[in-house]
Amino acid sequence: MSFTFLTSTLDERRQNNQFRRRHCIETIDQQLISVNNKQYVNFSSNDYLGLNNHQSINQALCDGAKQFGTSSCSSSLVTGYSYAHQALENEICQWQNKERCLLFSSGFAANLGTLQALKHAGTKLYLDKLSHASLIDGARLASVGNQNPVKRFKHNDPSHLNKLLQAERDNQLVVTESVFSMDGDCAPLTEIKQLSAKYNAMLYVDDAHGLGVLGQQGEGGASLCQSDITMGTFGKAIATQGAFIGCDKNLFDYLINFSREYIYSTAISPAVAWSTLTSIKLIQKEHWRREKVQELSQLFKSKLDSSITLLPNDSSIHAIVIGDEDKALSVSEKLKKEGFWVSAIRPPTVPKGTSRLRVTICQNHNARDIIRLAENINKAMV
Repeated sequence: MSFTFLTSTLDERRQNNQFRRRHCIETIDQQLISVNNKQYVNFSSNDYLGLNNHQSINQALCDGAKQFGTSSCSSSLVTGYSYAHQALENEICQWQNKERCLLFSSGFAANLGTLQALKHAGTKLYLDKLSHASLIDGARLASVGNQNPVKRFKHNDPSHLNKLLQAERDNQLVVTESVFSMDGDCAPLTEIKQLSAKYNAMLYVDDAHGLGVLGQQGEGGASLCQSDITMGTFGKAIATQGAFIGCDKNLFDYLINFSREYIYSTAISPAVAWSTLTSIKLIQKEHWRREKVQELSQLFKSKLDSSITLLPNDSSIHAIVIGDEDKALSVSEKLKKEGFWVSAIRPPTVPKGTSRLRVTICQNHNARDIIRLAENINKAMV
C-alpha cells in the first residue's frame, strides 16, 4: 500500500507530544479571543502594537477596496502593480532609508524569493544557527547547483562569523534576524555589520519581529545598523498582510528579473497595501505604543519566580524554557483553564529538550492581566 508513511509519521509525532493542531478563533476583541465558546486573554499574538482592527486602518482598507479593488488580479510585472503598491513602496523606502522596495505576499515568500534569486556560482551564504525556516529553505534552494555550501555561524556569535568570513572575500552574504522569534533575543547587528563591511560582504536582516517595535519611529532593528538588505513583514506589528524587501536599485532590478516568487505570484491586494500605508504612518507617530510594550515586558519579568528559566531578551517575545514536551503542553493547558492562551512551542520548531512557553506582550494588554499571567505561570511550573 502506498503512502503508509503518512500514518506512521503522524503517529510518531503524537507519541512524542509534537503533533500540531489548528484552533479556530471565533472572535477577536483587543487582547481577548474566543475558542470553542470560551474567552481567553491572548498571549500568543504577534500584534505587538495592538493595531489589529484599528479604526483608521480598517477605513483605509475599505477606501482602498473602493478605489483599487480587493485583488490586484495579476502579477506585479503584468498588470498587478497599482498606485497603492507604489505609494506603499515609496513610504517604506523613506522609513527604512532604502533606495528601492519590493512587495511580496509573505515574509516566507520574500526570504525564499530573495535568497533563491541570489543563487549564483560564486555566492556564499552565512546564516545564524537559529535562523527562521524561511531563511534556511531559501539558503538551501540557493545552494542547489552552487559549488559553495551554506555555512552556519553560532547563534549571535560574531567571533565565529569572523572565522568563517576571513576564508573568502567575494560574493559573501551574511544572513541574520533582528529579533529571533523563538528566543526573543536581539542580534548584535552593529558588530555583524562591521564584520560584513570588513570582508566586503552584504548583510541581510530579517526584521519580522523587530519592525514596528524597535527604533525611534518603529523602523526596526535593521535600520540601526543600516543593513544592505532588509526583509520586513506586515502581518505582525503592522497588523495587515504581506512583506517587503528593502535594498539598493541594483538588487531591486535583479530581483524583478530573477526572483521567481515575485515574478510568478499575484501581487498583494491593493486594498491591503493602502491600509498598510496607514498603519506605517501610525507606527511612526505613536511612540507610546512601543513604550507601553517595554513597560509591560519589564513588569512581566519582575513578577516571574526566580526559579523560572526566562531567556534573556530585549523584545516583546518572552521564552520560558521548560524542556520536556509533555510538561510544556501541561503548563499551557493549566494556563488555558485560568483563561490565558499561551502556546507551547515544541520540536522541531525548537531543539529537542528546549520546549517552552512563548509569551508575547502587546500594547493592548494591561498590567492586571500581566500580573495574573505571571502568578499563574509561577503556580503551574511548580
